[in-house]
Amino acid sequence: MEELNNKKYISWPTLALMGFVTVVGFDDLIYNFQNQGLSVIVSWMLMIVLYVIPYSMMVGHLGSAFDHEEGGLSSWVRGTNGDFLGYLTAWTHWAASIPYIVDTANTIVIGIGWLIKGNANLQDQLSNSGFALLTLVVFVVFIYIQSKFANSMEFLSKVGGIAMFSMTVLFVIMTFAALSMGGHIKTQPITAQALMPKFDFHYLTTIGLLIYGINGAESIAPFITKMRKPQKDFPKAMIMLAAMTGFLTIFGSFSLSVFFNAYHLPADLKMNGSYYAFQALGAHFHLGNTFMYIFALTEIFYLSALLAVLLDAMTRMLISDTGSKYIPKVLQKTTASGLPINGYILTCGLSAFIMGLGIFLPSMLDVFDWLLNLNGIISPGVTCWVFFAFIQVRRRSSEFPSDYVFIKNDFVAQMVGWWCLIITLAATIFGIGPKDVAQGSSTWWYELIINIIAIIVLVGLGAILPYLAKREARSNKGSAFTSKQWIGISSSLLATIVGDLYLGGTHMQNATWLMILTTLIGVTLIFIFGHKQYDLKEIRIK
Repeated sequence: MEELNNKKYISWPTLALMGFVTVVGFDDLIYNFQNQGLSVIVSWMLMIVLYVIPYSMMVGHLGSAFDHEEGGLSSWVRGTNGDFLGYLTAWTHWAASIPYIVDTANTIVIGIGWLIKGNANLQDQLSNSGFALLTLVVFVVFIYIQSKFANSMEFLSKVGGIAMFSMTVLFVIMTFAALSMGGHIKTQPITAQALMPKFDFHYLTTIGLLIYGINGAESIAPFITKMRKPQKDFPKAMIMLAAMTGFLTIFGSFSLSVFFNAYHLPADLKMNGSYYAFQALGAHFHLGNTFMYIFALTEIFYLSALLAVLLDAMTRMLISDTGSKYIPKVLQKTTASGLPINGYILTCGLSAFIMGLGIFLPSMLDVFDWLLNLNGIISPGVTCWVFFAFIQVRRRSSEFPSDYVFIKNDFVAQMVGWWCLIITLAATIFGIGPKDVAQGSSTWWYELIINIIAIIVLVGLGAILPYLAKREARSNKGSAFTSKQWIGISSSLLATIVGDLYLGGTHMQNATWLMILTTLIGVTLIFIFGHKQYDLKEIRIK
């Protein structure tokens, strides 16, 4: 921090480091290495130059243009396109956190298994339902922790984040040290052909997970207004951020090729690859599982703090950022200590729903991989709002002055914004295609169906809530539905979900059509129970 005229400023190296902590981690390298093998190195290069740099610069421009609103993503869209799209942005941003929260809780369970057993045997000993149950226990524990130690968890998440990145950098450094001491590269041969991506359907389905691994720069947008010379210093910070991200992704992926044969990767690499990597590193230096245990503790520490913060921060963000106009009062209810209890219940309910969708997959490994890949659909979809807001700002640049300007020519700036928006939108759409399973198999079709169901539920609920808020406002009892209606709607919804999950788990020949029929019947019953509004307020005519 620099201090000038009694005002504290953030230096550009500090801002770059803050952004670095939020962008990419060791697990992101593992996930994409399994998806693309050696070709991920070139993919990372292309992403850094063609995506990360312009994306980061756009975030800086938006943060500066909306400095009075602290640079929140929903405030950018609200400022350019009105309250409803601002609400929809806040909702999709919150909805995107649901798969992430579930995936985080799952990863904590995996980390605890490695810490206790020292190996990957947990996946062979734990059923899908057992995996879901342990994940639910993790939720309950950290909801309690967050309610008691919110501030300390935010601090721990930052410390844990820095520790996680330190482990990633350590892995890269130690890998090159191992090579300098006579170590051998397991991936052979490394050819130009192996490094070049194959732009086929499978590759297109993996772009979303690449974007998932490197997005998040909007979290540092509010700090651009705290720089002494944002027009000059912010680009330096983003170039430094891109350089660090490039170093980590490119050399980190190469380091993985040293310890793993990229042509024959373990099927469970996404779930256990980080532990396998540090196990291999420790074996090379004759340190046994030392590195693995350090990483396991770091992973559990970081993700535990992150989960506790996410559970509270995302729920509060949704409620406080949208207000009573679009959110029913029942979700805005807080306890005496300010805890948004019903918002927590909604978060946990949707998380349980997401876990339930995958419970009939063949194995615990399939559940983990599917949840991870779901993040590669939802997360890039939310990032689209960043580019949408940037395009709107540059279309009406005179209305949105900014201390920092990315590309002075408005037309060129819009074209760059459209480029990033189209790439991100395409990644979102293609990401719906399942990965890690044989294309066209029954599991592939099941994952495709539950991907679509998850998207419809998470996004669709956001469109329903404003309607419920209006019904609530019209009711003289302050409720959108009567108690009998709630029972009918809830029973129909629960029966539909259970029926669809059961049919999906049977893998029957006509299961898809039966699931569609069950869903249509459920939607019809919900409409029958809920369409009529009772207890309307009297309209007085003067």
